[in-house]
Amino acid sequence: MEIKSYRDLDIWQKGMKIAGEVHKLTCGFPSIENFNLTLQMNRSATSIPSNIAEGFRRSHRNEYKQFLFIALGSAAELETQVSLAKNFGYIPEETEKNLLEELNHTSRMIINLTKKLKESF
Repeated sequence: MEIKSYRDLDIWQKGMKIAGEVHKLTCGFPSIENFNLTLQMNRSATSIPSNIAEGFRRSHRNEYKQFLFIALGSAAELETQVSLAKNFGYIPEETEKNLLEELNHTSRMIINLTKKLKESF
């Protein structure tokens, strides 16, 4: 399949799914977290597909890779925040486990794409 848009990328689609899951999840957090963990988790989650999309639109592969690394950093940040949410008692252990697995898979996909971009020079 030819990739014509960032929307065709599996990693963008996976990032969008994660962002949606995190948004639904944080809606159940206590209101005291609205400007703390809730906000941080939603920003990190939306940063993943946003940076994948922005990087795709850049005219140079090195810029694209830089945005992929930012998305990778956002995934790591979100992993930490998911674990904090579990530690604070906001989400069950099973939810943490599932989200961390999704984030790990997405991170590996991002790393593989950066390697492919390097090889295509």
